[in-house]
Amino acid sequence: MTPFTKQVIAIISAIPEGKVMTYGQIAAHAGSPRAARQVVRILHSMSRKERLPWHRVVNAKGQISILDEESRMMQETELISEGVQFGLHGAIDLKRFGHEPDPALLLQDSIASDDE
Repeated sequence: MTPFTKQVIAIISAIPEGKVMTYGQIAAHAGSPRAARQVVRILHSMSRKERLPWHRVVNAKGQISILDEESRMMQETELISEGVQFGLHGAIDLKRFGHEPDPALLLQDSIASDDE
């Protein structure tokens, strides 16, 4: 597993209930600001194995990006059950519900990844 993948997993795992992060935000905090699509790939391939709270990741507009209707509804239902509210056009207010990870935790995860 690459250091970037480990960072992405750590960041997603730390998103608290009732909060969301964007794909791009996760990529930036993991050290590759232009790797949002890579975050999508990691989420798709590792969510079940790593038990990631995949439903807490949305696009830059604060909207659900999943096209499959059943999965889209599942994500929306999970977020609503955690207290996240959807506004106009199905957008989440990222200022209100967005999560900003603690930089100290990111640094600790980075150091741990370097040691492995």
